[in-house]
Amino acid sequence: MVVLAVTWMAKAGHDSELPPIFARLTEESRKEAGCVMFQVHRHKTEPRRFFIYEQYRDDAALESHRTTFHFLQYARKELPKVADRIEGQLFEPLG
Repeated sequence: MVVLAVTWMAKAGHDSELPPIFARLTEESRKEAGCVMFQVHRHKTEPRRFFIYEQYRDDAALESHRTTFHFLQYARKELPKVADRIEGQLFEPLG
């Protein structure tokens, strides 16, 4: 199992544009055979800040995710127009 934790910050005046993009990305990502979990969160007191928690079966499944049409369309093309990727960290579960 591999976990990816990503934080995005909406550009000023664009925070309402992120939820529809994330909804499409979430819907398609959850269909991937190697995707165990894909959940987007919005910060409770900073509405421009979004956090994505992703779990994949293994490194190969994550790499496969990064080549999908929906990832390239939404995470690489659409999101950067309205948000900045602040952080992305890879984790492995203990035990």
